[in-house]
Amino acid sequence: MDQIIIHVDMDAFFAAVETRDDPSLRGKPLIIGSLPNERGVVATASYEARRYGVHSAMNIKEAYRLCPNGIYMHPHMEKYKAVSGQLHEIWNSYASALEAIAFDEAYLDVKEQAGDFAGARGIGHEIKRRTREELGLSCSVGVAYSKTAAKTASEEKKPDGYFEILTPEDYVALIIDRDVRSLYTVGEKTAEKLHASGIRTVRDIREKQDQVIRLLGKQGQWITRLAFGIDDRRVTPYRPEDAKSIGREVTFQKDTDDYEFLKDVLLLLAVCVDRRAKRVGLHGKGVALKLTYADMKQISRSQTVVSADSAADIYRNAVIMLAEVERRPVRLIGTGIYNLSGDEDRQLGFDDVFAESARSKETELKRLLDELKERYGLDFAGHLEQIYQTDTLHKTVEYMRKHRRR
Repeated sequence: MDQIIIHVDMDAFFAAVETRDDPSLRGKPLIIGSLPNERGVVATASYEARRYGVHSAMNIKEAYRLCPNGIYMHPHMEKYKAVSGQLHEIWNSYASALEAIAFDEAYLDVKEQAGDFAGARGIGHEIKRRTREELGLSCSVGVAYSKTAAKTASEEKKPDGYFEILTPEDYVALIIDRDVRSLYTVGEKTAEKLHASGIRTVRDIREKQDQVIRLLGKQGQWITRLAFGIDDRRVTPYRPEDAKSIGREVTFQKDTDDYEFLKDVLLLLAVCVDRRAKRVGLHGKGVALKLTYADMKQISRSQTVVSADSAADIYRNAVIMLAEVERRPVRLIGTGIYNLSGDEDRQLGFDDVFAESARSKETELKRLLDELKERYGLDFAGHLEQIYQTDTLHKTVEYMRKHRRR
């Protein structure tokens, strides 16, 4: 045994943070995401709201139909990020390796600190205690021999739960008669394929291995191994340089066929993408454009470029691709960069030596932003630095949509 893994999963994280900060919300069905009169989905629902059938990723209109008396609230992402940072400080104090899955979820390899499962048990309870006492929140903790088993364990006693799965035999005994969806990576579509072939439980997978592999190929090999409790994946810390792409998108509250407005939105999205890329020391060699039309048809376009190391580069190339797509009402637009590499990998050229190109791009960006400010009466003084925040971006885009003069 070369890993002892803890999986920590916060309980209804966004809703729990809001309830902690506003005790009047306690015990009430709280739905974080879009508002009922808006487009969008549920980000998190409190356990009180879940009793009505509301769950994450549900269309907000459906959530309102199920829970019309719920309290609906936009997420406060910067607050959640700050709390997530505090959580990571707690988790990192016990882990030799930490793999964050989201703001509120992570795998910890605690073999070095714990020594054995008894030590891991103590760490698991200590994480729960510190989370409650220091942050006023609850979490569910699973201790196990593998990542899959640890995640299964953390879900076993939610909310505020603790559970252990110490051997592959323990894992198999727990899940063998459960639906195939209890296995990691088996989603709705995969489950439908298996069900249609008469494979409904983990036991069925074990007994019909060849059929599963014929049906699902490489994924079938993977889930067959899981059905026997085999998962040797390592806890791997995320590194920004491992990202394959960086992107940003926005959904409009009302479809738009104003493509000049879409170009203006692309400018803000390009600023967001460039800011994130520079924060992690990356630049791209490709620019992508994404659109979702009013009928939900999605398209994407991409093109390789010499360099996409400025917001002006990203914007210019995204606008070129936008000009080539079919003009129909648009529900969502996004842009991003790909073929990423670190700043240290860049080859020095005349642009780097004389920095003339960089100055030119900054001048171009300033001109574009000044035009945007004039067009919409926006004041970016001290505001542009906040545009990357989800709330600020969406509010700005909606303000622009409503005040656009054709």
